[in-house]
Amino acid sequence: MILSRRQTAHARIVRRRIVFEHAEPRLLRSITVIGVFLAEDHETVREGLRLLVNAQDDMRVIGEAGDGKTAIERAQSLRPNVVVLDLSMPEVNGVVAAQTLRSSLPSTAVVTLTRHRDSAYVQQLLAAGAAGYVLKQSSSNELLKAIRAAAAGQKYLDSALQVPPPQGTRRPPAATPSITERETAVLRLTAVGHSNKQIAASLGIAVKTVEVHKSNAMRKLDLPGRTDVVRYAAMQGWLQDP
Repeated sequence: MILSRRQTAHARIVRRRIVFEHAEPRLLRSITVIGVFLAEDHETVREGLRLLVNAQDDMRVIGEAGDGKTAIERAQSLRPNVVVLDLSMPEVNGVVAAQTLRSSLPSTAVVTLTRHRDSAYVQQLLAAGAAGYVLKQSSSNELLKAIRAAAAGQKYLDSALQVPPPQGTRRPPAATPSITERETAVLRLTAVGHSNKQIAASLGIAVKTVEVHKSNAMRKLDLPGRTDVVRYAAMQGWLQDP
C-alpha cells in the first residue's frame, strides 16, 4: 500500500505518541542537552571521554581538539556550554587556554581534567576562571558531576582533593598556600635550570640556604620533584619571562 505524504506524516505522529505514552515519566520531561567540547592531546583518552559524554541523555560532544591553540579557535567557533580542558597540552597550556576562553566566551564554562592534584595547580586554574577541577584518576562520575555543575553556573572540585577551593565552590574557602619572596626567587631560578651553586651566586646567599629555601617552597606548594616545579613555573608564566 502506498501512503500519501499526509498519511505518512500522520503515521509518524502516531508512532511518536505510542512511544511517549509508554515512556517512563522522567523521559517525558524536556531535556536540555549540554554541548561539550573536549580539549585533550591524547587521542585514546579523548575517545574515552567522548564515549562517556555521549552516553549521557543530557550532554553531547560537539567538538574536539588535541592542542591548546586549536581548542581555543574551535571552541570560539562552536561556542559550547562546557569545555573539558586538559591542563598539560602542546601549543597553549591549560591555564592560558582557560583564561582566553573565559575572556572570549564568558557564557562557556571550563572544567579542567588533569592528573595533578597539587594545591598550586588547583588554585591557579580556579583563579584563571575554571568552573571545575577534576582528576583523571577519579571515577568518571566526578567529571559528569563537574560538567553538569559548570553548565548550571556552579563550581565543582573533585571530591578526592584535599585542597579547599576559593569562595563560590561547593566547599568552604581556605587560605592559599604561599611562599616567601626569597623562596619564589629560588624556585624560579631552579625551574629555568640553574644549579644550587649558580642560584647562590646570583642571589648572594649560601648554597645551603638555597637548599633550605627550595625545600620549603616545594613542601608548601606540594611539588614532589623538579618536573613538578617546572610545570608550576610554566603555569605561573615564569618560563616566558626574559
